Formats: sequence, structure tokens, C-alpha cells
Amino acid sequence: MTNALELDRQVCFALYSASRAMTATYRPLLEKLGVTYPQYLVLLALWEHDGRGVSELCDALALDTGTLSPLLKRLEVLGLLERRRSPADERRVSIHLTESGAALREEAIGIPAELTRSTGMDVDELAALRDTLTRLTESLHRHSTTTPTRKK
Repeated sequence: MTNALELDRQVCFALYSASRAMTATYRPLLEKLGVTYPQYLVLLALWEHDGRGVSELCDALALDTGTLSPLLKRLEVLGLLERRRSPADERRVSIHLTESGAALREEAIGIPAELTRSTGMDVDELAALRDTLTRLTESLHRHSTTTPTRKK
């Protein structure tokens, strides 16, 4: 009889282990760019659409402002982005790449292919895995917003 509480049977542990391994694989590639993995994610979002508002970046990256703000500050110190207040609404801040931040995209262009090689999986397998993980994430978010928390 199998034990449902065996560590190797846990999806959460497999995801945790894969996430740590993926981040470790990115580390040397991103060191060449001078950024961390979370900073790289911010740059990816801005390379996709420069000039996003802070709340839009939070949504795109599934981060809260308390987590995103230090990332933005560090990227600003590195000279890769700048914050601009909206002339129409001083409360609104948009995040823009600097010339250096935009140019860094060219240095990063080979990272996805390098990661693909590192996985030992082909592009179709990785796309299917990504799609499965996206569905899992969406389902878990839906479940967590509909399930009442248990009081102790």
C-alpha cells in the first residue's frame, strides 16, 4: 500500500524542487547580465511592454507592491529602468527601460534556448508543461478564493 504522505509522491515537492533547479540553472546566465532571477522577470515584462504602471507590473508578475518595489529600486540603481510620474496624475508611476535596460535584451536573447537545452526536453514538451502549470496555477487561485479559511 502506498503512503499518500511520502515526500516523493507530493506534487508540491516536485514543483518546489523543479523551481529551485530552474532558478539555479538561470543563475550563471543572469550573472553575466548582472541581474537576479526576479529582476530578470521584471525586465522580461518591460521588454514585452515598456512603460507599464506599477500595478500593471504587479499583475503581470503576480507580485505585490511590497515585493516589486525593492526590485524596481535595485534595477533603477543599476541604471536599467526609471520611474516616471504621470503629468496627468502625480500618483501614477510608470516604469520605463533606460537605453541600458533596453540594450540588455540583446544580451539576454539566447537565454531561453540555453534553458531549453538544459532541460533535456524539446520545445513542445516545455510548452505543454508551461500550459499545464498555468492551468494548475489558475485552478489553485480560483480554489483559494472560493475556499473559506479554517479557523484554529
